[in-house]
Amino acid sequence: MTAKDNSGLKLIALDSEDLAVVSAHLQDAVISVAEVAYLKTERRFAAIANRFDWNEALAGTRPRRKPFTRRRAGLRFEKVLGAQLANIDLSDKKQMLNVLAIRFEPTVAPEGHVTISCAGGAAIRLHVECLEAELKDLGAAWATKSKPDHPDDEPGA
Repeated sequence: MTAKDNSGLKLIALDSEDLAVVSAHLQDAVISVAEVAYLKTERRFAAIANRFDWNEALAGTRPRRKPFTRRRAGLRFEKVLGAQLANIDLSDKKQMLNVLAIRFEPTVAPEGHVTISCAGGAAIRLHVECLEAELKDLGAAWATKSKPDHPDDEPGA
């Protein structure tokens, strides 16, 4: 594996459209349960993901035999009032979550629910006072030989 440049994404999401961009960049990201935290007293949810660089993979500028890339990225949501899990065992720190999509469902404005849908029916649902999220790359990219491939009809996709 070879390291690449340290430049990367720095995105803020304050509405559903912004979150759709964050979701697109995190599609097929892999998150270890050990790197997920809901900090109740700080009203914050945070996770570290290994995100697949879809921009580079789909740009058409990648030489044919050049490997694909992944990057470490931090995801955080502020003003979190509560968190619920589905099909996730927090005691299994080796469990891996494969992100399919992240969506915001408003309730009474500006409150709502953020759902991080993962493969296999796993999901994280955050009750937020308002939508305030950040996705930030944390370092250099590294090479990976394969591009994620999954059925388009998987729930949450």
